[in-house]
Amino acid sequence: MKQSELQGMSLAECRQRLDQLLEEQFKLRMQHGTGQLGNTARLRGVRRDIARVRTVMTAMARSEG
Repeated sequence: MKQSELQGMSLAECRQRLDQLLEEQFKLRMQHGTGQLGNTARLRGVRRDIARVRTVMTAMARSEG
């Protein structure tokens, strides 16, 4: 997910995307813990996507307030 895609979203859409990413991260961590995760790089990508979403949400909150 690119930052430009996130900037076009509303705050509610960003929150929804963040919830999806957090759920995906949880599932990936569980798979990793049980040895079922094949693509370990996906964990890193999801973690970075979460950071991107949170950064955009913070910027939106600061611009509104």
